[in-house]
Amino acid sequence: MPLEWSSSPPELLLAVDRTSSRPLRAQVEHGLRDAIRTGRLRVGERLPSTREFARALGLSRGLVQECYAQLLAEGYLVTRAGSATRVAAGAVAQTGPAPSSGETPRLTVDFRTGVPDLRSFPVDDWLWATREAARTLPTAALDYGDPRGSAALREVLAAYLRRVRAAAADPEHIVVCGGYAQGLTLALHVLARGGVRTVAYENPGSPVAVGEAAAAAGLRAVPVPVDEHGLDVDALAATDARAVVVTPAHQWPTGVLLAPERRLALLAWARDRDAVVIEDDYDAEFRYDREPVGALQGLAPDLVIAIGTVSKSLVPALRIGWMVCPPHLAGPVTEHKHRSDRGSPTLDQHALARLIESGRFDRHLRRMRTTYALRRTALLDALAEHAPGVRVTGLAAGFHAVAHLPEGVDEQAVVAAAKARSVGLYGMSGQHASHSATPPRLVLGFGNVGERAIAEGVAAVGDLLAGRS
Repeated sequence: MPLEWSSSPPELLLAVDRTSSRPLRAQVEHGLRDAIRTGRLRVGERLPSTREFARALGLSRGLVQECYAQLLAEGYLVTRAGSATRVAAGAVAQTGPAPSSGETPRLTVDFRTGVPDLRSFPVDDWLWATREAARTLPTAALDYGDPRGSAALREVLAAYLRRVRAAAADPEHIVVCGGYAQGLTLALHVLARGGVRTVAYENPGSPVAVGEAAAAAGLRAVPVPVDEHGLDVDALAATDARAVVVTPAHQWPTGVLLAPERRLALLAWARDRDAVVIEDDYDAEFRYDREPVGALQGLAPDLVIAIGTVSKSLVPALRIGWMVCPPHLAGPVTEHKHRSDRGSPTLDQHALARLIESGRFDRHLRRMRTTYALRRTALLDALAEHAPGVRVTGLAAGFHAVAHLPEGVDEQAVVAAAKARSVGLYGMSGQHASHSATPPRLVLGFGNVGERAIAEGVAAVGDLLAGRS
């Protein structure tokens, strides 16, 4: 896509060698041709004015005008009265990847998980918050600042997490990060430096995300089974882990709630083992069939690192997350964050702070709860009509569900057949450490799929889900 420039002239790097025997005009012409042929200058891109280009090169304007005229004549450039000189549409043949006969069909309905409704991002509210942040931001705040993040955002986040998640959040112990992945990586690196050698994670869960972060920190990652009550703490105790990654409020991907007795047992394990629990609070804002469940961190702030983000509540593109750290880990995490990237973007942090404290963030969440509840109902209705034998679980919160396929159905065959019908389905086996597809289950995300598309997608693959194909 060509750049759209403001009224200021664009800059263009082009070297001329005054010691060469080759004439300067020939050098400039060759340099421009080469820039266009190699794609450094794309079709439609604007060139500097002859006056500005001559000044930048230290040449006469007349010489540059002659160069432009020659390239215009050769068809490399195009111009018209009152408009800038640009690279001509036919100057270079446009290339792209060759079409493949085995190309994957485009998905018309995609039940991909972990994606919120991207169209519902509150653009006007975000623009308002960004303008307010930029307008009121002190000049000193434009420096690198505190590696923990903006003090204003940490204050707002602490109040929000205490109010909504019953967290024991102190702004002094909050570290702003670039999303869950960075938060997990920071946590594991700090724990590794403190002597931890093994981290456990839920199975099914996030074997790839945890495995990659653990490997980067030099840790071994071990899976621990999950049942209808959540993480099996007895199985956890049988490992040598001194850290565990959990999703207690809405287990990913099964959707079960960590039972109260398991919560207490998990914290007792952490205290006895001198271990740390890493709580992924990924979609706690969205609840339907039950009362909200408080963060595990609120029960034992000295044992739990709670990681949250706006990736589900707003959009992943913002790349804003936070870590609520135990007091003894806040300093080491801050130090590692400082060494990693000198801190997260400040203006976006101030914008998020304004969005939350203005009440616009809560208003957006209320609107999205209604939206996701309607899509949840649409999914249940569509499955009841087109695949009535399929049991659905994990729907008490969030925006994904687990579809239990009939016994004997091949999970991967269903996924492949659905893709051939332009419907994206995803097996539970991808979330298993062993990639086991028994029992056959699908994880259906409905956050970024409209109600009509949900109905059409399920209708298109209902026979596959029910094992009738």
